[in-house]
Amino acid sequence: MHRIWQLFDPRRSLIALFSFLFVLALLIHFILLASPDFNWLGGDSVQAPASNMSAMPAARTMN
Repeated sequence: MHRIWQLFDPRRSLIALFSFLFVLALLIHFILLASPDFNWLGGDSVQAPASNMSAMPAARTMN
């Protein structure tokens, strides 16, 4: 494993890795914001999550 770090500078490699992951996270969030189903900032298409929920049935007891 140490030979890999002799080929690459660890600081530059980690900065490149974290930069890539940050850009990927931003890209995923902007894609989700662009879709109407997963846009948590839009006010028109967002429905209350409890509107179609029903109560759970009563628990059965073991006799």
